[in-house]
Amino acid sequence: MADGPLIVQSDKTILLEVDHAQADEARHAIAAFAELERAPEHMHSYRITPLGLWNARAAGLDAEQVLDTLLSYSRFPVPHALLVDIEETMSRYGRLRLEKDPQHGLVLRTSDYPVLEEVMHAKKIKPLLGPRIDAETTVVHSSQRGALKQLLLKLGWPAEDLAGYVDGTPHPIALTESPGTGEDAVPGRDGWRLRPYQKMAAENFWAGGSGVVVLPCGAGKTLVGAAAMATSSTTTLILVTNTVSARQWKDELLRRTSLTEDEIGEYSGALKEVRPVTIATYQVLTMRRGGLYPHLELLDGNDWGLIIYDEVHLLPAPIFRMTADLQARRRLGLTATLVREDGREGEVFSLIGPKRYDAPWKDIEAQGYIAPADCVEVRVDLPRDERVAYAMAEDADKYRLCAASETKSAVVEQLAARHRGEQLLVIGQYIDQLDELAARLDAPVIKGDTSVKERQRLFGEFRSGALQTLVVSKVANFSIDLPEASVAIQVSGSFGSRQEEAQRLGRLLRPKADGRAARFYTVVARDTLDQDYAAKRQRFLAEQGYAYTILDAKDISKA
Repeated sequence: MADGPLIVQSDKTILLEVDHAQADEARHAIAAFAELERAPEHMHSYRITPLGLWNARAAGLDAEQVLDTLLSYSRFPVPHALLVDIEETMSRYGRLRLEKDPQHGLVLRTSDYPVLEEVMHAKKIKPLLGPRIDAETTVVHSSQRGALKQLLLKLGWPAEDLAGYVDGTPHPIALTESPGTGEDAVPGRDGWRLRPYQKMAAENFWAGGSGVVVLPCGAGKTLVGAAAMATSSTTTLILVTNTVSARQWKDELLRRTSLTEDEIGEYSGALKEVRPVTIATYQVLTMRRGGLYPHLELLDGNDWGLIIYDEVHLLPAPIFRMTADLQARRRLGLTATLVREDGREGEVFSLIGPKRYDAPWKDIEAQGYIAPADCVEVRVDLPRDERVAYAMAEDADKYRLCAASETKSAVVEQLAARHRGEQLLVIGQYIDQLDELAARLDAPVIKGDTSVKERQRLFGEFRSGALQTLVVSKVANFSIDLPEASVAIQVSGSFGSRQEEAQRLGRLLRPKADGRAARFYTVVARDTLDQDYAAKRQRFLAEQGYAYTILDAKDISKA
């Protein structure tokens, strides 16, 4: 019997023995179609899901390759029923195809007549379809391309979208790659090249036409977007999480591409510029007036050739709805984790596109492109009066009481003292807690009501080293580039959000000039919801191979 690193089980779980000699190659092979669920020390657990199999199928993997992977690496015989189920699940993708017909426009075509009959008789799908052309083809109302894909996915018949894309308005965009010195150097620009994985991610996206690229925080997702823009050379709409992120995108595009100031517009609460490359915030597009979204017309009111969704895992529901109408535009989603706490990964798949590239965090770290990180959970005991208050509190108030405990403040001060002289971030959820910590540490605080100008000033001083400690609320969770940050202390968070945990660690992962590891502390109140939520929050990072050291607050000197 083979001595492989995998144990494949009939409930669609796969166990990977971490210490096995073939563990790494098996991990890479199954990552294309299975989702990591748990990653304790010796045995990692993966799950095979329909969405994972359809993602693999969209990326060009067929059932034979998936089955061969399982059979090659499995220690025991793979359950026959599972092999049959995988083959049948993968065969569902592509039996329905959206295509362009020269005479009838957008059509839904099948190689399996009963499948088309089934979906045509589904109550919600019927209104999206036009007349039947023949036994295997029916007209689709062109405006319903996205809505149809969503509904077909829910029915378990994901359509392969081969209908193509409009070119958009041409606009020349070029990358300015060059060495930093020598006769080929570009005056006034830093030398740089696309990293191999960035180039591959952009190429995979373009080959598929639309989809999602998953890369760790700090791995240069913006440059993948820039490479896609250069390939497209059309007008581009970039959607980002906030105004600071919009300005960082603009700065990066000015440094890395041929674009000039006049060619890049900002569409935010402060400015409403529409230019060949327009960077808009999710907030302004989802702003409501009288029940309407007056700015959503920006999405379909221009002939964009490419739409980039930064932090696609945060896409708000109104943007999903509008994206359903944008299926003729090329769409690129960028994210560090496709984890959505609302479970809408299927909508990302159907409306933005399947996963086109995914690099494990530890692989990019091994290549030296992101910093290694030590994760430490520091547990504190609530004093007796706080424990009693917590025990008697209403359920809705319990988390705030334990997460914002006064006891944490002294621990934060001790940790900050241990790392004096390093670039330190203190991150939390509750503003009164952050204000108190900022006063104790004699550090500025950035929160929701901090103006964009003031945020930029403080972030700039932090980057330059003029400011060494910064207290930040969740406004700094996403798309904030702070390359020199080497230590973070997390005091509270958004309940059990895995994506937030990943993004907060991501603030530290830019490689350090001296090669040292980053240090990520989470201060947690023992025997409370705070501890329970911390365990949930850490799950994604554990899946990526990061281990948390548990430390009692009394033992900080050993950290």
